[in-house]
Amino acid sequence: MDLMTPRRIRRTLLTYVHGKKLFLRFDPDEEMEPLNSSPQPIQGMWQKEAVDRELALGPSAQEPSAGPSGSGEPVPSRSAETYNLGKIPSADAQRWLEVRFGLFGSIWVNDFSRAKKANKKGDWRDPVPRLVLHFSGGGFLVFYNCQMSWSPPPVIEPTCDILSEKFHRGQALEALSQAQPVCYTLLDQRYFSGLGNIIKNEALYRARIHPLSLGSCLSSSSREALVDHVVEFSKDWLRDKFQGKERHTQIYQKEQCPSGHQVMKETFGPPDGLQRLTWWCPQCQPQLSSKGPQNLPSS
Repeated sequence: MDLMTPRRIRRTLLTYVHGKKLFLRFDPDEEMEPLNSSPQPIQGMWQKEAVDRELALGPSAQEPSAGPSGSGEPVPSRSAETYNLGKIPSADAQRWLEVRFGLFGSIWVNDFSRAKKANKKGDWRDPVPRLVLHFSGGGFLVFYNCQMSWSPPPVIEPTCDILSEKFHRGQALEALSQAQPVCYTLLDQRYFSGLGNIIKNEALYRARIHPLSLGSCLSSSSREALVDHVVEFSKDWLRDKFQGKERHTQIYQKEQCPSGHQVMKETFGPPDGLQRLTWWCPQCQPQLSSKGPQNLPSS
């Protein structure tokens, strides 16, 4: 069955979260019927796929991410054309939908995102969801600005997830000891799953580490402090989001640091990898030499 066919489908749902990715498994169909037929009470979860504006499986409009992995940086405008995932895998296969939130992805619970300002044409157009999942109890989830694809069963590594209770500090510290800029290592999802550009900037500033400092030139105490700030900032941000509080950054997208120094901004990234905007304070985060491990001023 093609995902663009409007249907009501009774399914049970299994979820896994890993870093910036959400994995959804839809168990084999128990009931299928056209959406235009009379609604019948069903158990578990049911999914709508439609091509109208509110229930479209299509690219959404500009929407900053609601989580700590997002940046709030501008995203190119896209049309409201439908987004086809292809056919659902056969009933004997495990059907995992991999949702990648990247910089701007978000999930809205029992509500739709609304336009906060007019676009360049002066239109107040609401963002278009990629997917809407409805539940028999009346609740629903709306997915925006995310990439989706069918995938095999996920390989979950909680030891590298910065918000997991099983996050392995020793593994993270070993990764940070590499002879490469720490700002590269922090964004490597193999070691710091879920860590995004905002967290990178904030943790480096709080640890007083220059983004281009080689991990091998940092003292063990400096690497320990960096991991502490990564975890602490991430947990605090998540707590504040649940409490409806706005995020408060010290260096990200700032012109001055909390000490009043001029902030620098430049794009950094591995030669064969993603280049990301980085903010740092040259006075609070001095550049280190490559002569050997050095301690940094404490925050």
